[in-house]
Formats: sequence, structure tokens, C-alpha cells
Amino acid sequence: MLAYLQREAGHKRVGSALADGAAISAVNLAEVYAKAVERGISSEEVRARIKALGLLVVKFDEDDALQSAALYPKARAAGLSLGDRACLALGQRLGLPVLTADQAWKRVPGIRLELLR
Repeated sequence: MLAYLQREAGHKRVGSALADGAAISAVNLAEVYAKAVERGISSEEVRARIKALGLLVVKFDEDDALQSAALYPKARAAGLSLGDRACLALGQRLGLPVLTADQAWKRVPGIRLELLR
């Protein structure tokens, strides 16, 4: 989502995913809001943009927490955070590829992943 909002490399691919009905974990949305605030952009402005895009925001529930924990041994070796694992867990739950610009995510086996750059 950050790549899309900031028009970084790969933002067109994210735009295509949004048009196809992309989803984001509420955990990852919190990160998007934090980055916006860090850059001096109102989180409410970002919220309005995201709502206009029709992005599905999915609650992080107990099943996601369990899946995130199951990913921990593999993801830890790749240096992935809780937010990263929340994103991967949601992708697994929805059966959708996970879009990322982070090359380290390739080191987690069993994930449908699409690198943006």
C-alpha cells in the first residue's frame, strides 16, 4: 500500500490488485498510517484515500495470530516483523498472493509472493 500511495516502483501492480479487490490486515494498515504521520501526512487523509480505493481492511483475529506464530520460525530467520507475518498470514487465509517490495520475504517458504521490484 505504501508503494502505491507514494508512487514507488511497483505502484502500478498494486493499483491492479486494488482494482481486483485487494485486502490489507488492520495490523498493516496501522503501519501505513504511522508512515503517513511520519511523513507529515494526516492519517485521516490517508484513510479517505484508502476508502476511495475500496481496499478491504480485514481484522486481525485469533486465527491470524496463530498463523502468524506458525510462520515465526521461518520468518524470524528472514528478519520479518510481526507486521510482515500478519500480512503473510492474511495472504494465506485468503489464498491470495502477497505483494511486497521486500526481497527478504522470498526466504519464507510456502508463501504465494509477488515482488514489486
